[in-house]
Amino acid sequence: MTAKVLKRKLALRVKRKKRIRAKISGTAECLRISIFKSNRTVYAQAINDVAGTTLVASDGRKLGLKANKEGAKALAKDLASKLSSKGVTEAVFDRNGYLYHGVVAAFAEALRENGIKL
Repeated sequence: MTAKVLKRKLALRVKRKKRIRAKISGTAECLRISIFKSNRTVYAQAINDVAGTTLVASDGRKLGLKANKEGAKALAKDLASKLSSKGVTEAVFDRNGYLYHGVVAAFAEALRENGIKL
């Protein structure tokens, strides 16, 4: 892809991200779980927007995971175990401007399977 196409795709994702973030926010009782995916790996974190802090985070690179559905499921399992150790059972999901499809959908479904209510 040309640089112009990549720039346009990123601009559209940022636009979707702002639209999503205008509607959702994380609190101490109901954290916001944000996902970021690159071509190589997936990252996720649970954020309290009121205090402006990150409670827990999982890094797919440190766990040796790739940016595919299996890697997203493993990352969600790791994040869910960290959240349950902190006593968190409910959260809102921030797909960060990505379409709810593939890796992002697999991550959210795996979180639900591991006891986090989204």
